[in-house]
Amino acid sequence: MTSVAATTAQKSFVGTLSDSMCGAKHMLPGKNDAECIQVCLKSNSKYALVADKKVYILSGGQKDFAKLAGKRVRATGDSSGDTITVKSIVAAN
Repeated sequence: MTSVAATTAQKSFVGTLSDSMCGAKHMLPGKNDAECIQVCLKSNSKYALVADKKVYILSGGQKDFAKLAGKRVRATGDSSGDTITVKSIVAAN
């Protein structure tokens, strides 16, 4: 009997680094997107990537996420459902 191991190739996603509460539209008056994200995170929201009209929850390097909040990014990692386990994240053009 042989066993076939499932392998998952890492995939790149390009979109805007946001949070799971606001998604694509930040609504906190008087705050820019990055500031809104930080406020939402304090209310138990999670970092998220808005890509192709879909919101993915991000797990992984929280320090890297904070530096790129509100910006267009390229996240590379493994996806499962609506979650991306980020291996690397960089600013995208």
